[in-house]
Formats: sequence, structure tokens, C-alpha cells
Amino acid sequence: MRPVDVIIACHTPTRPVGRAVASVLDGNGDHAAVTVVCHNRPAAEIADAVRPEHREHVRFLEHHDEHRSASGPFNAGMRAAAAPFVAIMGSDDTLAPGAVASWLAVQERTGADFVITRLALGAASAGVPTPAVRMARGGLVDLVADRLSYRSAPLGLLRREMLERTGRYLVEGAQIGGDVGMVTALMATQATAYDRCGPPYVIGEDAGDRVTYVVRPVREQLGFFPDLLDADWFARLPAAARRAIGVKLLRIHVFGAVFYRQDVEIWTPRERADLAETTAWVILRAPGCLAPLSRADRDLVDACLDPSIGAAELVHRARARRRHGRPATILTRGAGHLLDREAPLRFMAASLAVRHLPRLSAARRSR
Repeated sequence: MRPVDVIIACHTPTRPVGRAVASVLDGNGDHAAVTVVCHNRPAAEIADAVRPEHREHVRFLEHHDEHRSASGPFNAGMRAAAAPFVAIMGSDDTLAPGAVASWLAVQERTGADFVITRLALGAASAGVPTPAVRMARGGLVDLVADRLSYRSAPLGLLRREMLERTGRYLVEGAQIGGDVGMVTALMATQATAYDRCGPPYVIGEDAGDRVTYVVRPVREQLGFFPDLLDADWFARLPAAARRAIGVKLLRIHVFGAVFYRQDVEIWTPRERADLAETTAWVILRAPGCLAPLSRADRDLVDACLDPSIGAAELVHRARARRRHGRPATILTRGAGHLLDREAPLRFMAASLAVRHLPRLSAARRSR
């Protein structure tokens, strides 16, 4: 038995699942087996999209439910696995050659239950700059000190026994954010390492039907927040961890929900009320999360909390916070938080380091 079972969920043979399978078997096959979970489709139909020479090396499972969500098939695949470790993978994504071996090396060195993989957007990408971990960190990483909460998907190596023991799986039926609670809980409560310079998990950019990209009502878009913020494990976290998670929820999810709704007609009174309620709930559950935000971020928070501010101004502030380099996007309202770990200056510096360190390391090795 190979030590890792890579679980690929696929809901249509039009997805490049054959490419995903090939990246595992051809570039990582010494250490990983492949399970393709066929979501509401016959296994034979999905198998036809896999190269003939690969089919006999793939386990095809059928999973049927009423949801248009990858959570169900991913959970089914992880629960059916027998290898010591599992990894989940989108059907339009790929693994760079040697990625699984690199994860296993990090796990063996650190004893981690969860090894976070490096991500890349396309094969030529320098890498996705999250999480912005500490420069000198070579062992286990910390949710707060290494800004782990910015990783929103459990991509990498997962110890199967740990998943069974903790019951940390994806939220069944969730079309958006079904993985956020799971991955945040794992990084906050389980031994976690980051494969900082290893071959990446490559996010495919050629799938036009990802449900994540669909604009939905705010209450639906951010409907995964209660699964995280109301959870017992979240309430038991130290204040610094709850604060760090809150900063991320605002920056990535709340601000993103506004930015990708540029049409002011979308912002009905109901939508504005839901936005205000959700924003206030994050601030309440994660005390202190506003302090490290930039002035431009705080201006947007003010608009999110106050439905009397016009929709055009709300959208304007969402765009303004993305005009990086201006004083308003760098400075915090309180001078004492300017050098906070989550404040723009340190966060941007750490992100740049994460983006470029793998290339610098590769260049040194080639000399």
C-alpha cells in the first residue's frame, strides 16, 4: 500500500480529471494512489475521461447526494481510504512532480498531522503568497505567528487517523466555504507543518463552472461563518487566535463579498442588513480584529456596518482598499498597531517572502 491516497472529486467528465489523475500517477505514483469519487455520475462515465493506461490504477467510487457541492464526495473518499495519509484534490487541479514525496518528508521530520502544501496558480506561477509564514520557520507552524488562517482549503497531507479521531471533515452540502471551518480547526488544534519550498499543488485556471465564482446573496455567500464562529473549538481558542481568524474573515470573505458585487442594484436593503449583521458578528466573536486593519479597510468596515451609507459609496470603499501603496492602505488608525503581525506592513513583507523564497531556494540548489 502506498502511504497516501489522493482523493479527486469529479461531477462531470468535461472536467480535466484525466490530467489530474496523470499528475498523481506519473509524477507522484511511487508514494500515492488515486481514488476518483464520481459525484452523481456513473463511474464508467468519469473513467472514460481518464487515459486508458491509467484507468486500471485508479479506484473509482460513486457518491450520490442531492447537493451541488464537492464536500460530499470528498468526505466519502476520505472515509473510504485505507492509507495512513489522505489528500484531496480538485478535478481541474494538478500536483507538480515530487509534491507528495516532499509532503511526506516534511511530515516525517516534524510529526505533523497536517502538512500544508505550497500553492501555485498555473504551472508558471511563483506561488500563492498564503499563508505568510515566518521566514526562518522550518518545523511546525503556528496559527497566529504564521498567519495560517489565510489558507482556506485543506490542501496537502492529512493523517487519516487524526481525521477519524477528531471528526474534522468538510461541511456536507456547502457550496461555498465548506472547507474553511475544517481547515481552520485543523490548523488551530492539530500539529501543522508547511512545505514551504516543495513542489506545489497547482490550481487549474481552465474550469468555468466552479461554484465558488458564482455571486450569491450575502447570507448564502458567507453562510459558512456560523460553522466556524459558533463552534465549541473556536470558543476555546486563545484570544489571539480568535482575533487572527477574525481579521482574515473580514479581509478575505467580507471585503471580497463586497468587492465582487460592483453592481449597486445588488445591494438591496435586505442585502445591506445581512452584510451589517455578519460583519458585526465577526467583530463580536473575534475581539480586537479591527485594530490591525488599514485605514482604508476600516472605512469599508464602517460602510459594511451602516446600511444608511449608499451602495455606491460601499462599492467605492471596497475598490479603494485595493489601491495598494497609498498611505490609507498601509497605515492603521491607531499608530500602536502599525507593526502588528496582521497589519499591512508586516503582512505584505511576509507575503512577498513566501512568494519568492521557493525560486531563490531553487536557484541556490542549481549552482
